[in-house]
Amino acid sequence: MILSADITDYRDFLKAYYEKRKKELPFYSYRMMGDKLGLDSSYLYRVLQKKHHLPAHALQAAKEMLNLSGRSAEFFDLLYSAAVTKDAAQKEELMAKAVALGDVERHSLQAAELKLLENWWIPAVRAYLELNGGVVNIKQIAKDICPPISEEQAKEAIEILKSVGLVKKLASGKLALTDAHLTVGGPEKAQAVRNFQKQALKLASDALENISAEERNISTLTLSVDQEGFEDLGDMIKEFRRLVQKRVDSIKNPDRVMQLSMAFYPVARARKK
Repeated sequence: MILSADITDYRDFLKAYYEKRKKELPFYSYRMMGDKLGLDSSYLYRVLQKKHHLPAHALQAAKEMLNLSGRSAEFFDLLYSAAVTKDAAQKEELMAKAVALGDVERHSLQAAELKLLENWWIPAVRAYLELNGGVVNIKQIAKDICPPISEEQAKEAIEILKSVGLVKKLASGKLALTDAHLTVGGPEKAQAVRNFQKQALKLASDALENISAEERNISTLTLSVDQEGFEDLGDMIKEFRRLVQKRVDSIKNPDRVMQLSMAFYPVARARKK
């Protein structure tokens, strides 16, 4: 769960969880979610509509369902307590604590997300963990990333991936990939993404000299197009990205991490008449 000082009702997290599960599994129902919480489907529906509150006995099950612990569990508890109390002064105090907690966590999370977005090796480390079964061997990770990174960078990458929820620690000590989504936005995100793209394109340039032709596929085209052709080719690139992701999703036993960088930009313009 992402903490946010902008969210003031614990039920928003429950509703978001339901909508996410429904999107992933169209047959997911209020009954299925209610079973996890020990509630019947009609009561759960009223909770999600903010007409009722979770009963106290369902609170722990809700936190387990949402995979909450530490600061995020504390944040959820504060929102719940503020929502159910009848004492106005106590409600205000509890909300102040929740907002402060969420604000601290949000700024910390955004800083980590920005580091993830602007440094090419952090996504590479995440993908590498899928290859090696989630084993955290800092020295080996640093060595196997191409080009190699420092052990400090590998260590930082692991910590950032954990802090933003893109990997989670298993009881075995290994790390498993998750499907968490990033929340940072605005001009800071745009700049971080541009920094990442610059690094990715430089890696492609360096690969011409550092990677054998058998292990890479680099080609270029110089094209003359009109506005309609430009838009059509942009759509084709988007569709190609979709097809690439679909093919990658079907791979069961990956043995390497590849970077695919696509660039489509003008190198000359006709003068306007």
